[in-house]
Order: sequence, then structure tokens, then C-alpha cells
Amino acid sequence: MDYFTVEIAGRAVASFRSENHEEATHFFEAEDFRDDLTVLESEGRPLWDRKAALSLRKATTEEASEVEHAYEFDDDPERTIEDEFVVFLVPVADLTAGEDDTVED
Repeated sequence: MDYFTVEIAGRAVASFRSENHEEATHFFEAEDFRDDLTVLESEGRPLWDRKAALSLRKATTEEASEVEHAYEFDDDPERTIEDEFVVFLVPVADLTAGEDDTVED
């Protein structure tokens, strides 16, 4: 598995693992993932406004460690290493959820 990071306007916002760069690109370009970025907010603003530049790169060692740490402590017993697992590197809240519903990273 390789680790990848999504940047919005040059700011690292999320990391995930993928089998290879091609699969990571497929996930990164998926409309569902991009839609998710528009309904999450960080610091009171939408994470992505569909205008700021999105980019995908290999994750740093620290970012990859964040993904591993989050996976290790994930409480979903049915999740496997093959499942999509995105870790947000910034605090996020779901704009479509109630005010108290913060997304844990």
C-alpha cells in the first residue's frame, strides 16, 4: 500500500492509502469524494469551494503515520485494510449534519 495526500490550495487536508497511484487518482477524481469535500467545513468555511486547486501527491512519512494511527484505532470491526480510509489532517465538521456532529479524524 502507498499513502497519498490531497491538498486544497496547497494545504494538506486529507490522507489515505491506496494500492497504487492509479487507484489513488481514481479515488481522488471521483465525484463522490469531491462532493464530500464541499459539505465538510474547517475553521467555519467549506473545506473546498470547487474553485481552489485540488492536487494529489505522495504522503509524507508523518501523514502516512496519521493514516496508520487512525486505522489502528478505528472501531469498525468489519473494515479491512482494503477499504477506503480517509483521514482528515484538519478539523472538519459536516455542514449537512447537526451542529454537534463533528467528523472525527
